[in-house]
Amino acid sequence: MSNASFTPLPPEGFRRTPWKNGGGVTIDIADAYREGAAPGSWEGMIWRFGRTSIVAPGPFSDLTGYERLQLVIAGSGLVLETPAGEIDLRSSFKPVRYDGGTPIVSRLENGPVDVMNLIADRALCENAFTGSCDGKPVRIEPGHALLIKAGIALSLEAETGRAVVATVAQRSPAA
Repeated sequence: MSNASFTPLPPEGFRRTPWKNGGGVTIDIADAYREGAAPGSWEGMIWRFGRTSIVAPGPFSDLTGYERLQLVIAGSGLVLETPAGEIDLRSSFKPVRYDGGTPIVSRLENGPVDVMNLIADRALCENAFTGSCDGKPVRIEPGHALLIKAGIALSLEAETGRAVVATVAQRSPAA
C-alpha cells in the first residue's frame, strides 16, 4: 500500500456551490481543476464528486463536454425527462450514466431526493461509481468521505452501513 495515500475529508470541509443554473446548491466533497481555475467554479473543472438535494422539479444545468454519473441515496421516484425519453432514477443506489449536455427536466414522483453526482470532463477522465467489494476495510465516519490516491488496485469492504465509491482515472491532456 506504499503507493496509496489516504486523506480524510470531514463534512465541515465540504464546499457549498450554487448549481450552474442557480436552481439549488451542491455539496462538493472532492474535485480537481485545471491549473489556474478557481476551485468550486464551473470553468476549468476536470471532475467533481458531490451530493445534492433535489427538492422541486426543474431543469438540469447544461454540462456539455462532461459525463455525469448519478444515483439516489435518499428518497425515491426521481425521473429525468430528456428529448429521447426518460432516465430512470426511481430506485435508490442504482447509478446511471448520461451526457452532461443532454437537456433534462427532473420529475419527483415521491417528493424530494438526495443524489450523489460524479461529473467528469470526457476528454480528460474515465469515471465510474462502484459498489463495495471484498477487501481490506477502511473506517469512515457517517457523513464523512475519504480521498484515496493510488497507482495500484485497491479493494474496499464495508463492515456496516452503505458506502458510495467513485473512481476517476485522469488522463494526460493530449499534446
